[in-house]
Amino acid sequence: MHRPSPLPLLDTASEHAARRLRDDRTLVRLRPRIFAEQKAWQRLQPWERYLARVHAAALALPGAVFSHESAAALRGLPLFGEPRDIHVFDASRTQSRRFGDVAVHTSQDDRHVVESAGVATVSPSETVIDLARVLPPAFALAVMDAAISHRADHGIALATLEEVAHRQANRRGTVRVEWALQHADARAESAGESVSRAVILWCGFEAPELQRTFHHEGVEDRADFYWPRLRAIGESDGFGKYAASTADESIRRVMAEKLREDRLRRHEDAFARWTWRETMHWPTLRSIVLRVGVPVVRTPQPSMLATLRRNPRSLG
Repeated sequence: MHRPSPLPLLDTASEHAARRLRDDRTLVRLRPRIFAEQKAWQRLQPWERYLARVHAAALALPGAVFSHESAAALRGLPLFGEPRDIHVFDASRTQSRRFGDVAVHTSQDDRHVVESAGVATVSPSETVIDLARVLPPAFALAVMDAAISHRADHGIALATLEEVAHRQANRRGTVRVEWALQHADARAESAGESVSRAVILWCGFEAPELQRTFHHEGVEDRADFYWPRLRAIGESDGFGKYAASTADESIRRVMAEKLREDRLRRHEDAFARWTWRETMHWPTLRSIVLRVGVPVVRTPQPSMLATLRRNPRSLG
């Protein structure tokens, strides 16, 4: 099942209508003849804007088969910022081409095409491996974690991803793919956790347990990361979990999280949390983890940490 567009799209019937609407400042043009309401567009998060752009491309390019980040957006796999390009697969081409912001890919391999609600993508497993070949490694890990988990409508077996990777004739990014396959873990519950885990590994820290369950004061709690020898908890804080449809519900969620943290602090020896921004600025995350006493037990990998500096496939 593909994710719907996050806002209504206006598909004009003619070039004449499109020319007239181009001057309407209440609208934003997403593709030739495809528009959306400007205020609604401005309220979207970067990854939501990208999903809207993909749906606009689906209207403008009937019959297109989406791949890479475009297929990921439709499938609900993690995106990082707003990807630059719309990606499509065309089996009839002998080489990849670019037309404006549309990157057209081809392959020596047959691709399995999946259609939902009139929009086609390459298969989810091929999407994951295609992205693992080109994304920064920590982001590739986050996509793979999401694909093999049951927190979305994927639940792809890791063995299936391994089979796809080894079957493809494309050898680009093979080392990157193998690293992600080796470290993928279905227990990760967010992209922030996945990227944090990569940073913790590359900084040389002792490996934590994931999603440890605690039973304190008659309540069951789970923690993103746990170092049992130190009785230390680490939490990758995503603010989306506090968002709600009403202010009262948002306040309730914040209070529940505060009570949960206090409960865990009373029974464990150390507790640390960090945000996405602190994860991406890895020296900050390194300092946070050091403060709770986690030891460095292996040689850090500065070359891998350097891959966090930028994602050339996204805007900004």
